[in-house]
Amino acid sequence: MGNPKAFLEIHRQEAGYRPIHDRIHDFGEVEQTLSTRERKLQASRCMDCGVPFCHWACPLGNKAPEWNDALYKGDWELAYRLLNSTNPFPEFTGRICPALCEKACVLNRFNHEPTTNREDEAAITEAAFREGFIQPRTDIKRNGKKVAVIGAGPAGLAAANDLNHIGYTVTVFEKNEAAGGLLRYGIPNFKLNKAVIDRRIRLLEAEGIEFRYNVSLTPNPSPNGEGSDYFCIQDEDGHTTPLAIRRGAGGEAFDAVVISTGTPTARDLKAPGRELKGVHFALEMLSQQNRVLAGMEFSKDERVTAKGKDVLVIGGGDTGSDCIGTAHRQGCKSVTQIEIMPKPVEGPEDPQNPWPEWPRTLKTTSSHEEGCTRRWNINTLEFLGENGKLTGVKVQEIDWKPNPEGGRPIMVEKGKPEIIKAELVLLAMGFLKPEHPEYPKNVFVCGDAANGASLVVRAMASGRQIAQKVNGFFQK
Repeated sequence: MGNPKAFLEIHRQEAGYRPIHDRIHDFGEVEQTLSTRERKLQASRCMDCGVPFCHWACPLGNKAPEWNDALYKGDWELAYRLLNSTNPFPEFTGRICPALCEKACVLNRFNHEPTTNREDEAAITEAAFREGFIQPRTDIKRNGKKVAVIGAGPAGLAAANDLNHIGYTVTVFEKNEAAGGLLRYGIPNFKLNKAVIDRRIRLLEAEGIEFRYNVSLTPNPSPNGEGSDYFCIQDEDGHTTPLAIRRGAGGEAFDAVVISTGTPTARDLKAPGRELKGVHFALEMLSQQNRVLAGMEFSKDERVTAKGKDVLVIGGGDTGSDCIGTAHRQGCKSVTQIEIMPKPVEGPEDPQNPWPEWPRTLKTTSSHEEGCTRRWNINTLEFLGENGKLTGVKVQEIDWKPNPEGGRPIMVEKGKPEIIKAELVLLAMGFLKPEHPEYPKNVFVCGDAANGASLVVRAMASGRQIAQKVNGFFQK
């Protein structure tokens, strides 16, 4: 520790956001940056405490005290090496991670002013790219084995990166036109500029990973039950190629397959009127908007836009928040967000999840700050429309009562039904956990595909764990 009293003398300082009147007119990243001097001062606040709960809370096991100390001392290259030793893509988590480590920080318990680990991550990584500390590895020794990774989201990219560094020849298959998964097609550009993803993909390609886009995966169990030709890869023209996982089985042979296809099925709301034009899943809007910004064109009938409309977002999580920010940038008239669950506790502490656990407290994002009516304990009854087009949504205030038999609380009616005017509804209620058949022993599942929808940092951790399992499989 360079300054053992820094946490007593220096207050937490966040970089903050660009002014609302400026940022809602573009899709540039909303978060600002601190000066080098200010960033070093923030790093100096890390106490290097005897029991680093930040390390415990982070799914990747990031060693924040070590790289914060290096940052404070001005050794940006060492700071990146320490950070990258546990985190393969800190430029992603440095922008979009909810920072579990900060909530578990001893300073959060002490005075609710934890270290700025997430912002420090981003600053360290950007400096590393800028100064040329990050270069493609040229010392990788190949072990002669091939691995196919199905899905180029954060879990798949993390698995591919680690397997490639170990020595496997890795091919990544992706159904979309570019890599990133929800990083690219779910998270808006105002939170994560897609050039940041492209920069990392170029590095992975330079290190030997092959990416194949616009191909989908379908199970194709072999008749002999040995797993040969277990999958088929279908390109955008409909051509199908067997993806074999046993040598000599025909098709394109791989020694192992990692499935990291995420959670593709969004949770639907089967209320009357669901078929009306104007009711969409959140990702229909978010992914399309990101594609538009990448240069893709859509017809007027295909376009999902909030321009000039009253928008209702159903679902109170981060995806719903992303819809709010996107709706503002598309020129909406108004935005309302409803959630069926009760309003979270306000303030920094959650009595149900005391420090160092993650506090389930009320979260106000940059998108909420841009303007939004937020309501809780609201149940959706019916989508209303005229001539096949959405005009409003009938909702009702409800309450939750304890279940005398235990388990999930019982929903009971509280208020009278009312109508919320809306020409666009975005369903942001989460995703369904995928179900998988029994795979051969050399097929591995990771990330959201294995565990259900969760955080990007958890997906990356899962990808790294699967890479070790794949390597262990061949070490037996």
